[in-house]
Amino acid sequence: MGRDVLVAAARRLLQDLPPAQVTNAAIGREAGADPALIRYYFGSREALLFEVAQQIASSAEPMGSFEKRTPEEQVELLIHQTFRFTRSARYVQRLIGEELSQARSPEIRDKLRKWQRIPVQLYEKARDSDQGEQLTEFDPLFLHLAVIGISDFFQSGEEVVKMLVPEGTDLAALERDYETFIKNLLLDGLRRRAGQD
Repeated sequence: MGRDVLVAAARRLLQDLPPAQVTNAAIGREAGADPALIRYYFGSREALLFEVAQQIASSAEPMGSFEKRTPEEQVELLIHQTFRFTRSARYVQRLIGEELSQARSPEIRDKLRKWQRIPVQLYEKARDSDQGEQLTEFDPLFLHLAVIGISDFFQSGEEVVKMLVPEGTDLAALERDYETFIKNLLLDGLRRRAGQD
């Protein structure tokens, strides 16, 4: 019984439960392990949940090709990355916003702050490398926050979505269409228009 079993159990639980319900006891039951192993392997529940969030993020498309893309393609990749991350566990954005950002451990909060700044820095890099040629001036922080909110609602507001579509709608296909719609909407809004200063 090792670290990976506990991480996998916590990740499974986050598919169906809000983060506050993913307790040490719940993780232990799901893993078939003594909950005391969480403290032994991770030091705290917060550290375990932070590792879960990082593993979820690392399972998205690699960013290795980021530098070789045009600025517009870089923005598109970041939008898709956020959707993939949000889709990977129903409550992952709530995990960050409600649990990890309120962590008692200054070390976890500092790691989270640095990690959460990465997409904003990448949006900045895309904006700055474009130098106003294809994209209009935009605030990287606002764009990142908008994409988080837009992508998260499909997960956190799933019951509302179900009420708005015909019964039996393929929600996975609908979400892919929604992601494409949002990507097109945002990129069209960011493109420079003829005569724009």
